[in-house]
Amino acid sequence: MPRKFAEITFTPSVVAAQERYGSRASNQRFEGIAEEGDPLGEAEAQFIQARDGFYQATVNEEGWPYVQFRGGPAGFLKVLDARTIGYADFRGNIQYLSVGNMSANDKVALILMDYANRRRLKIWARARIVHAEEEPELLAQLELPDYRARVERAVILTVEAADWNCPQHITPRFTLAEIEAISQLQEPTERI
Repeated sequence: MPRKFAEITFTPSVVAAQERYGSRASNQRFEGIAEEGDPLGEAEAQFIQARDGFYQATVNEEGWPYVQFRGGPAGFLKVLDARTIGYADFRGNIQYLSVGNMSANDKVALILMDYANRRRLKIWARARIVHAEEEPELLAQLELPDYRARVERAVILTVEAADWNCPQHITPRFTLAEIEAISQLQEPTERI
């Protein structure tokens, strides 16, 4: 079976673009590599659970894409098993664009970034909205007791495919915590 991400993304128009711009032969490799096991291995699980945010794309009924940044404490996006991830959906700007889009079209794409180490993981999934009255134990599993944000619902994502992406054009960026950790390593020690 070809890699699932190629099956999902290499549509006829994408193949035509690859042919036009000369990358079709190299991209055909992805179609020929047999996919082994679940889409989320140990490396993906560790990477996902270390993130403090991700970009999520949905599409509305008119075909318009919408990309939103989802953030929270590191680990708020949880790996539930090798094919399922989820997060507590905190109250935001109350426009409900992503939630509405996922209700009409369950296909979503995520991009998870590690700017400091120039790593990126792409995930294609199917979303399911879960409310507290439907599955309170699931929401409790995703909730972050020390994070002061109102949880309105959970978003459960069944992962169809995942793919690590090339670091070539990722500009390193650092969080305040990463900068502070580096600064502490570089502080001169007192001489006795």
